[in-house]
This record gives sequence, structure tokens and C-alpha cells, in this order.
Amino acid sequence: MQRDAVGAGMVSPRQLMASLVAEGVLTDPDSPRGRLLNAAARLFEQKGFARTTVREIAAEVGILSGSIFHHFASKEDILCSVMQEVTVYARARMASAVAGADSPRERLRACILCELEAIHGLAVPGFSILVAEWRSLSADSQRSVLRLRDEYERIWLETIGGADCPGGDPALTRRLLLGALSHSHSWFKPKGRGLSLVELADRVLLIFAPQ
Repeated sequence: MQRDAVGAGMVSPRQLMASLVAEGVLTDPDSPRGRLLNAAARLFEQKGFARTTVREIAAEVGILSGSIFHHFASKEDILCSVMQEVTVYARARMASAVAGADSPRERLRACILCELEAIHGLAVPGFSILVAEWRSLSADSQRSVLRLRDEYERIWLETIGGADCPGGDPALTRRLLLGALSHSHSWFKPKGRGLSLVELADRVLLIFAPQ
């Protein structure tokens, strides 16, 4: 995974990435496997999984297509690995931001901003693949990614529960937030409507957690 450009937490993206690589949680982006994952993520986002070939992924990093299979069993295995890395990094990034917030309400704001930044391509490269290419995964691969996704969602649910959101149902509030934040990709352009992404996060916070 490559480093993101916008950081929402107390730890810088570079520090977070280095820590996760050192812990063995993420692949070193400068390793052969890491370079393949980054190349595949870019191509999957640009062209889609079905239209991307193994040969194109190999060409991006300057190796023969057969060499890819020293690192991955198949193209679908590459996609699953990309999704796993994206999910792990997104969770770690959100956890870092939440840990750096001073109040339950600020922790919810951190979650909202982290997800908006990821959805709008300002952080967590490859985040859009989680939705766009979900059906390209086998059932076994989906289950492996879902286990990681559950850890990401757990942060959301714990944060919503602690922020005294109206309705008293963190799971329902999360579903509504997920729909609202995801759909913003189709209409929101930073400054295009007089708002920055940070300002949009503040507006969303006011809707879901009025002061």
C-alpha cells in the first residue's frame, strides 16, 4: 500500500505505514510484493478488475507476467490481497485518528472525516475497490475480507455508541452514515459547493450528532 496524502490522526501517514510494516501487518510498499500490490490497485481503480491483465500488472513493475505467480496464486488472489491491505490500513488510520481525539463527539468527527477522505481519494489508495470489485471475489475471499471489515466497523459502532447519537441504535446510525458518506462521491466536489471536505465532515457531524 502507498502512503496517503492527507492525515486525520495524531500519527503521520508515513509513521503509521512504517509502524504497520514493522509489525508485519502490512506489506512493505518498496518490496517486490508491495510494488505489485500498488500497481494492481492503481490498475484495478483505473480499468477495473476484469479489464486488467496479469501482464499489465507485471509491466507496471518491470517484470515478466509469470514472475507474479511467485507472490500470488492468481489475479483474484491479488485483488483479495489488495482489499485486505486497504481494509487494514483504513482501520489503522481511523483508529489513530480516534485515539487522538479529545471527546466522544470529536472521535465521531474523526471517523467521518477519515471515511470521507478515503472515499474521495485523498487517503487510503484503493479504497474504492472495496465496493466496486466486491463481486469479483470468490466466497472464501469475501469472508476473509469481511473479517477485517468487521474490525473497521467495530471502531465505528463503538464511537457512535459513545457519542450519544440520536436514535439509540449505533448499527442503524452507522448504516445511514455509510449510505450518506458513500453517496457523497457522486455529488460532492471540494469547494465546488462552497465547502471543503473538512467542512462537509462538520456538517455531517451536526446532522448525526447535534450539539
